Formats: sequence, structure tokens, C-alpha cells
Amino acid sequence: MKIRINGQEREFSEGMTVTALLEALGIEPRGVAVEVNREIVPRALHGERRLKDGDSIEIVRMVGGG
Repeated sequence: MKIRINGQEREFSEGMTVTALLEALGIEPRGVAVEVNREIVPRALHGERRLKDGDSIEIVRMVGGG
């Protein structure tokens, strides 16, 4: 399936979850917000939310400091 991640089109296995996507990208799920098709996916649902062809995903890392 083809999905768009932060503006870049990528190809992944059909039906993977948000959790599996983060793992494939090497991103630690703590400290990130994930939006699928302009809808925020709560971290508690990352393992349940399946992605499909054409989805648009935005992954934002939280940065602390000051």
C-alpha cells in the first residue's frame, strides 16, 4: 500500500497498524503525536488503528526545552 508520511509517499505492507508503522520507521511511540487523515490517533489506539492505501499520516515529535 502507498501512504503519505509527513508529505512523502512511502510503500508499506497492507493493513499495518500505527504501532507497526512507528516500529518500521524506528520511532519511539512515547513523545510523538500521530494524525491519520487529519484525525489524531490516541496512543492507546495505535495498536488497533489499521492503515490503508492512500492514508495521509503526520508524525510530530514533542520537543522539550527552553
